[in-house]
Amino acid sequence: MVTWAEFEAVRPEMAAEGRRLLDRGGAREALLATVMGDAAPRIHPINIGIVDGRLYAFLLRSAKRRDLAEDGRYALHSHQDPDAPSEFLVRGRAMLIEADDVRANAGATWPFDVDESYWLFDFSVEAAVLGLRPTADDWPPIYSTWAAEPA
Repeated sequence: MVTWAEFEAVRPEMAAEGRRLLDRGGAREALLATVMGDAAPRIHPINIGIVDGRLYAFLLRSAKRRDLAEDGRYALHSHQDPDAPSEFLVRGRAMLIEADDVRANAGATWPFDVDESYWLFDFSVEAAVLGLRPTADDWPPIYSTWAAEPA
């Protein structure tokens, strides 16, 4: 697994399109899937950000926060525009970040005010999928994939 910056270095076009889709409309919103052990996955809408080459999310007390803190596995999917339904997905592991300077730096870029009740997670990238559909009439999507080298 790698940081967003490392993913971007090896697949710059895919990362740029993924960033555009994750930031579609300036909302920086995505759908987060989390798991806990053998339980069924959960899906949650969240705000995300790419700050200093890392993919972050601030999360309040919730099932998704508990899943990430205890298990860490995630998948993150961009929202889709019905008129231009390209899609982007990344998956990997999330890690809780407690360093005050990192939290403050990420929080300064956030679309809402964050305080100590929000936990900051850094999402490493294990794999990415990009499905391009410039218009709703374009079918099937043109998919490209990437996976980090096994450690």
